[in-house]
Amino acid sequence: MNRYEAFRGKYPVFIYKSFRITETKDTIEIRYEFSIPELADFRPSWRFPKPENISVKDDIIFKNLAFSLGMAEAVSYWKAVCSPEFRIECGTLTPEQIEWWKKLYFMGLGEFFYVNGITADRDSFIDIKSYGNFTGKITERPELSGCLVPIGGGKDSALTLETLTCSGVKCKCYGINKRNSITATVTTAGLPESSLITARRNFDRSLIEYNKKGFLNGHTPFSSVVAFSAEITAYLHRLKYIVLSNESSANESTVIGQDVNHQYSKSFGFEKDFHEYEEKYLKTGIYYFSFLRPLSEFQIAEMFAVHRKYLPVFRSCNLGSKVSPDVWCGECPKCLFVSLILSPFLTDTELTDIFGKDLLNDESMTEYFTELIGKSEHKPFECVGSVEEVNSAVSLAIRKRNPDKLPLLFRNYVEQGLYNPENPGEKYDEYRKYFSTENLLPESFRKILQNEMERIF
Repeated sequence: MNRYEAFRGKYPVFIYKSFRITETKDTIEIRYEFSIPELADFRPSWRFPKPENISVKDDIIFKNLAFSLGMAEAVSYWKAVCSPEFRIECGTLTPEQIEWWKKLYFMGLGEFFYVNGITADRDSFIDIKSYGNFTGKITERPELSGCLVPIGGGKDSALTLETLTCSGVKCKCYGINKRNSITATVTTAGLPESSLITARRNFDRSLIEYNKKGFLNGHTPFSSVVAFSAEITAYLHRLKYIVLSNESSANESTVIGQDVNHQYSKSFGFEKDFHEYEEKYLKTGIYYFSFLRPLSEFQIAEMFAVHRKYLPVFRSCNLGSKVSPDVWCGECPKCLFVSLILSPFLTDTELTDIFGKDLLNDESMTEYFTELIGKSEHKPFECVGSVEEVNSAVSLAIRKRNPDKLPLLFRNYVEQGLYNPENPGEKYDEYRKYFSTENLLPESFRKILQNEMERIF
């Protein structure tokens, strides 16, 4: 019997026991309690800033938002044992909602199942049952205006913020936990620090000790946590739009030939599902969409590179985000991917200045490079662009460099016969004109994006 089946047998029930909302003059704290009977209780929490004149006392919409954020958080703790029964004691879900959450959990845990060698059945891997309820007042929906732009510190959210602010759109920014790159992105865009709304997420770190003891661990759909927490922030601050920065490349499977996507909760499929869930069940009137959804990572890289002022401040490294101040670790596939996708548009010196080392001449990056160009069973389990985009970026970067002074990884690429000197970067013009119809952009935002594309391309 494998660990998955053994844990499910020993710990058959996971309980979402409660969420408690505490309100002060300028903050709201939500405390959650999850339980795996006979093993552990977990108590994560969130703290959100709020305007002084806003109160959510007995607000049924806010309670639903807080409950839903708990559902998004719970999967991180449930996955330790993957209990077959998920029991909710503090809220009620309709059968349709249960199916929605089952889809998010199953698809969002695709990498977790794959890496742990788990064969999970979508219909039976979890049975969600709800027994509790919460009460409150049905109040008139507040008038909403303006945008909330979630900022992660990377190039994508920087490009979104820069494009919108330069077009005169009034933006507030949203960050989870304080990071230097997030604050620096906001101020580099010309906005005051006061425009950044930072929520404090307190993860129950006792889970890490169980992981060390051999309980199941792996990737979860964190972008769904971003989505629900951004909804709470936008609701408190009366903002109409939540403007994400996820691109069309996020739809590609991480594992070749399988439906296993590290970026599932950044995909258009999830974006559309969340948008519909908000309209039908959250009912805040907030409009959730990704501004960069029509674009590829290749386009975003070229557009971002135009704005050189962000080069010293942006960060996209997951390992580096765990230290303070956040840095590029210079050793992971995400660092290499960003270096590759920007390589046609920045000089070698600029790339080295960003990462603090010459990644394209680093032999230890060879395995990651092989995965990124599609010569492996799977791409790196990171938020990276498509295989086709990486190959196009590499080919175009080689074309722009002195053939006698190519960096190590590019020389290897040429020696493997992967570079076509007759038509290097053959997809370049196609990418520049690319605009995916699978998007939820309101017309005013579509025009802003298309105008920016015309200006740069």
